[in-house]
Amino acid sequence: MGLQLRKTRVAESLPACPLTETLALLRGAWAPNVIWYLSACPRRFGELRHDIPRISARVLSARLRELETRGLVTRRLLDTSPPSAEYALTDLGRELLPAIDALARVGHKLIRQWEKHPPRQPAARARATGR
Repeated sequence: MGLQLRKTRVAESLPACPLTETLALLRGAWAPNVIWYLSACPRRFGELRHDIPRISARVLSARLRELETRGLVTRRLLDTSPPSAEYALTDLGRELLPAIDALARVGHKLIRQWEKHPPRQPAARARATGR
């Protein structure tokens, strides 16, 4: 005989979990990074590639399209030769910035901590790498 399943006390009236819905907006590799780099001002595609050097053009293009479809980013065509586009955050995209800023602050703390005391490798991994 198993334990009785208890009802949750968290917002039972909602049809979907608000956290899941918010995180779904940020799904996909590099999506939070793109939002982070658009937070200061609108950027062109090449500028974002420069800001995030490890992202490929293909992935950046896909992320920008997805973020635009989700209503987080707008794309404005510039009257230049050759044609260019500028990407900016929408009001909804800007609402995500406090959460992304909080994650970035934790990241800064972790980096400072690791610089002082590098994390130890697990024993199995250390044996596999010969360290």
